[in-house]
Amino acid sequence: MPRSIDLAALRRHAVSRSLFPPTTLVKAMQQLGGFVQADPLRAPARAQDLTLRHRVKGYQAGDLERRYPRLPLQEDFFINYGFVTPELRALMHPRTTRREWDEARWKLAHAVLAEVERLGEAHPAEVDAALGHGPVKNWFGGNSRLSTELLDGLHYRGHLDVVRRDSGTRVYRLAATWEPHPDPQAAMDAMADALIQKYAPLPAGSLSLVIRMLFHGAHQWRELAPATIARAKARLAQTHVDGTDWYWPA
Repeated sequence: MPRSIDLAALRRHAVSRSLFPPTTLVKAMQQLGGFVQADPLRAPARAQDLTLRHRVKGYQAGDLERRYPRLPLQEDFFINYGFVTPELRALMHPRTTRREWDEARWKLAHAVLAEVERLGEAHPAEVDAALGHGPVKNWFGGNSRLSTELLDGLHYRGHLDVVRRDSGTRVYRLAATWEPHPDPQAAMDAMADALIQKYAPLPAGSLSLVIRMLFHGAHQWRELAPATIARAKARLAQTHVDGTDWYWPA
């Protein structure tokens, strides 16, 4: 960052941080804070392909999914759904949820886990065929299979890993047991740093917003968000331009 800071300098800094010279896919993920959002919508293109197209040497649409089984990456929810490094994912689990399952729901979920364990790698259609859970209304108002909904919920809760995709459909296996992080505030600080690495320079309002969005990835530590915001502001480089405070890694 230059000594004389104005909005033009902030824009140049943002571009240089985000549009770094093309590199390998793994190194690009690291420079993007260990997270790339995933979105199946193809208009104009999927989010992961739009992000990586200009940051990975020779990248072609769909490369991330094709190479995923061989990459040190995992699918999970961070501030939104996407691909994360194992180190970042480990900060979020074991994860609590806003919606707790009742005993009846967990009984169904345990049957799903048992079937995934039996199969080793489980496609939702295989689980549904074995358990016959039938259709349910999803949150879009359409119909989904209950088995698919349970698989999604178990994945979010950290009980399943995504091993690959078959024609866009997630294929699961049992996840290893998660060890709770010994220092929740340190974990929140590390997740905040990942967001700052990805999105800086950030105005104060956006910095607070993205850290509060960790509610989705680490619901169990939602009450630490105010302290995490304050700690981030204290350690980051900052400036005041045209009435707005801006922050970026020191």
